[in-house]
Amino acid sequence: MGSMPSGSQAAILYAGLYAMATGVGGVKASLPAHGADQLDHGNQRLISAFFNWFFFSLCTGGLISATVMIWIEENLGWNWSFKISVIVLTLALCIFTMGFSSYRYKRPGGSPLARIFKVFASTVRNWKASQPERANGHRRSHDKFKVLDKALIDNNISASEVEETKTFLGLLPIFATTIMMNCCLAQLQTFTVQQGNIMNRTIIKNFKIPTQSLSIFPLSIMLASIPLYEQFVRIFGKKLQQKSNMFHPLRRIGLGLALASGSMAVAAIVEVKRREAAENNVTLSVFWLVWQYLLLGVSDMLTLGGMLEFFYSEAPDSMRSISTALSWCSTSMGFFISSVLVTITNSVAIDGSDLLSNPLKSGLRIIYPLTIRRYIQFGQESTFPQHGKCGCLSCMSLGGKRTRGDRDQRSLRVKEKQE
Repeated sequence: MGSMPSGSQAAILYAGLYAMATGVGGVKASLPAHGADQLDHGNQRLISAFFNWFFFSLCTGGLISATVMIWIEENLGWNWSFKISVIVLTLALCIFTMGFSSYRYKRPGGSPLARIFKVFASTVRNWKASQPERANGHRRSHDKFKVLDKALIDNNISASEVEETKTFLGLLPIFATTIMMNCCLAQLQTFTVQQGNIMNRTIIKNFKIPTQSLSIFPLSIMLASIPLYEQFVRIFGKKLQQKSNMFHPLRRIGLGLALASGSMAVAAIVEVKRREAAENNVTLSVFWLVWQYLLLGVSDMLTLGGMLEFFYSEAPDSMRSISTALSWCSTSMGFFISSVLVTITNSVAIDGSDLLSNPLKSGLRIIYPLTIRRYIQFGQESTFPQHGKCGCLSCMSLGGKRTRGDRDQRSLRVKEKQE
């Protein structure tokens, strides 16, 4: 047993962890939007493909870390794994900076959160005032959140700022419905490792799958599903899109949420089988976990890819980075809720430390109805997006039809600058 770390050593460790978390948060929030900004916004299929392959790159990195890096850690030590990670990150940074001269850049427009809070503050100040019909000479392009139009009474609030705030608020219900899917992901990433640790992990004689490498299964499924999805869209996309708009990101998210609910049901069934086998002194094969990994892997591919595309396409031009970051906020909140559910489950279970008792099954019973409820809520929240006149994503509105879509917001900004 090693000695306990000193206060300074612990401080260095936590400082490094928080610095890494801050850096990863900044990259994940900005990189998808930055990459999509380099593409032709008139080609929505190209935008969708970009987010799919961006997710593919994330899964590729995860697969390398779950195989190569774990082998290095176990055979060469942690020092080598950290050194290699630093070298790879430095190389990636150098490659990224080489494109500075050729990137498309957006003119800085200030903090979108500051504009949102400014609209809220103005709305509160004018709460008792009568609803403006055509404040500042502009008409409303959204039917939802009409109360925010009271902010237009203040001369320092522009119509475009109010419309941006309405659009961003319209994204939040869809964002909220995806949190439980990420909670499912967190549960299966943690509990299945504990399950696999007491299951038969032997593939061939004298070779067992390391417990840390069980994440290979969902990552491999995600990697395989993305090219298959792209090929399916390429072959059937035009025909099905004209008839049913099948590949709309909202439908993709909805299918992903449904599969997440199914994965939790399968996980509960597998856990029952594992416990029954353990009671009979039989060790169940770890490959029983593949079924829940299969559903969750496809679910994650559909949901996260759809969220990135949806939030980017529906957001105002000046809020695309912060809107795309909602996908990662959903992931983090799902993991936090997962921790809360684990604490609750262990508190009511007989013995939360032993998987031969019932806490895991109890936890799955809690999560499954929550995912079903979120799926139903998603169906209710996603009924109001409708196509605009041109039929593209940029002309959709979460609060009803826009009069001119994003083009209307840009024209508002031009008029305000002229005034």
